[in-house]
Amino acid sequence: MIIIYTVEKIVEKVLYSNSTNFVEIKYLNRVKKELKNVKYNIYEPFVGATKVILYNKMPNIKIYEIVSSNDLRHQDILGTLYSLNISDEMFGDVVIWNNRYFIIILSCIDNYIKSNLTSIRNSKVELIEKDPYYLKDYKQEYEECIIIVPSIRVDVIVSKIINSSRSNALEKIKNGDIYLNYELLTKPTYMLKENDIFSIRKYGKYKFLGEINRTKKGSLVIKYLKYV
Repeated sequence: MIIIYTVEKIVEKVLYSNSTNFVEIKYLNRVKKELKNVKYNIYEPFVGATKVILYNKMPNIKIYEIVSSNDLRHQDILGTLYSLNISDEMFGDVVIWNNRYFIIILSCIDNYIKSNLTSIRNSKVELIEKDPYYLKDYKQEYEECIIIVPSIRVDVIVSKIINSSRSNALEKIKNGDIYLNYELLTKPTYMLKENDIFSIRKYGKYKFLGEINRTKKGSLVIKYLKYV
């Protein structure tokens, strides 16, 4: 179950409750502006987490390692959580670290998770509870990728990454499917800069590293990171 977040909902939780549930970091800058005179804390399971919790009183968090005899993918774990009708705001990042798999959840769904998350992709799994700060030293893993493009315009880069047309990339921007530096991307002509971070819904998160060469015909050879 995917929850549609609103800045107003998040601000209301901070002001009138002890904490929010998990909040996607792309909303954080706008929330901070709304709460600039309000004191609160932020729980970040690890540096670079895409989901955080804003709190006055820290809620109970559970981290579980998912033990499986088979290799799992991020989308396998995420798909299983959705199939169990667990909403986005009830769990944090799905983490794959040194070929081990972890989920971060609010303790209010602990019993439900333990009773129902028993298999992924038709393979039995076991849940092993970890310390709430077990992932604090985790650093996101990534793949280095190189592509050849005519321009570093964001719509050009996106179309190349998703192997689709520019018009499809423009449609994704129009539909709000792309975030740049954790803000909704609205300008398809934006020229990517070194270390810009962007995400494409259903495709993943990327970091632009810049131009590394040019072809004889003048096309740009660029490098980027794809987070895994």
